[in-house]
Amino acid sequence: MSKESCDIGLIGLAVMGQNLVLNMNDHGYKVAVFNRTVSKVDEFINEEAKGTEVVGAHSIEEMCGLLKSPRRVMIMVKAGDVVDKTIEQILPFLDKGDIIIDGGNSLFTDSNRRTKDLAAKGILFIGTGVSGGEEGARFGPSIMPGGNAAAWPHVKEIFQAISAKVEDGTPCCDWVGEDGAGHYVKMVHNGIEYGDIQLICEAYQLLKDGLGLSADEFAEVFKEWNKGELDSYLIEISATIFAKKDEDGTPIVDKILDTAGQKGTGKWTAISALDLGMPVTLIGESVFARCLSALKDDRVKASKVLQGPAEKVAVGDRAEFIELVRRALYCSKMVSYAQGYMLLRAAEKEFGWKLNMGGIALMWRGGCIIRSIFLSDIKAAFDKNPSLENLLLDQFFSSALNKYQGSWRKALIKAIELGVPTPAFSTALAFYDGFRTARLPANLLQAQRDFFGAHTYERTDKPRGEFFHTNWTGHGGRVSSSTYNA
Repeated sequence: MSKESCDIGLIGLAVMGQNLVLNMNDHGYKVAVFNRTVSKVDEFINEEAKGTEVVGAHSIEEMCGLLKSPRRVMIMVKAGDVVDKTIEQILPFLDKGDIIIDGGNSLFTDSNRRTKDLAAKGILFIGTGVSGGEEGARFGPSIMPGGNAAAWPHVKEIFQAISAKVEDGTPCCDWVGEDGAGHYVKMVHNGIEYGDIQLICEAYQLLKDGLGLSADEFAEVFKEWNKGELDSYLIEISATIFAKKDEDGTPIVDKILDTAGQKGTGKWTAISALDLGMPVTLIGESVFARCLSALKDDRVKASKVLQGPAEKVAVGDRAEFIELVRRALYCSKMVSYAQGYMLLRAAEKEFGWKLNMGGIALMWRGGCIIRSIFLSDIKAAFDKNPSLENLLLDQFFSSALNKYQGSWRKALIKAIELGVPTPAFSTALAFYDGFRTARLPANLLQAQRDFFGAHTYERTDKPRGEFFHTNWTGHGGRVSSSTYNA
């Protein structure tokens, strides 16, 4: 084997790292690998990578010495300080123009910083989101790269070769934008994923409490849903989950403890939404729903003290109720994606990025966790109008919402009557109603702020941008506080 014969190096041989390496090997790329626990390198080469062209290295220096110029080194390690420490260990063995790629779930602000810091040292940085889980990494993930644009031509061929493809063969990978744009888009993807999962869980509980469906019946309902407007990866796997039996023949799903975990990307999305002043309410409620689920002991105690509806409410025709819930899920999902794209628009303006909104929908169309037929409609909306400010204003979405909103309301009324918690369904409808309301009660809110804090207000009979203060009690001052958005 000649020195400098490998196309790319990868550090971090956990499952995602291993599967990406095998995927690259399948597509004809020679990969050098290293892992902090060096014994894992030999295990991987002798087991999962046996019979492949993958080359194991026992130090970062050795791995970098195996790479063609410009060197491409991909890091698949835990987000945070570990990424920075790994970069510091790589730098002594790189030359100007070499490329470091962070493929973990890093916070976008860290990728902003790393792009700039490494550029000052002559090193090109890419921060890329990788979605699709273990299976996606092995056979075709959605890849969302951002960072230093000069690096893109050197990794484009590899990334697009290993990514998922849509029906016409277009790869679910394209350049997202500068600095931390790739990781930001991945973060919003994960936030939408939180929302999708929560919405599906609410539909499940509403049908369970309303109709008493068994796991096998749920499997059939979700299989049917997956043939239509809700066709998606998460609906598909839910059908499979409901059908899976434990060793004793009972459904596994019924034995799983109802406490949810999270890794933080949904929380990051909600925090960014608050920072940018975007009402991404559904993702926020989805994060809080997981937090509430974790309070299992408290909920068990509360269930013995706090009362719900006095009597069981009949839900009427079975098929009709299932259709109401399906429509509520579909409408709420539309709101979730619309809010996610509102956040992307706000971030684009705030950070000076140029995001290809239709291209992002295409990247999410295959390979990733939120992949669905629905994303084709989002791409079509942005293809038709690249400057579209809100998805809900596109004819496809507005028509569907206008058609189904009555059913959505009926499903939520039934949830209230049954005492079934539907935070994501409910906040989606509240946003929809708020967004379509030309005049909200914030006039009273501003009056209150001006009353107690002299925060001023604008008037309907004056041009925007002029601010006024009223001496509400007759003995307050005439001086207003500085105007600010709070």
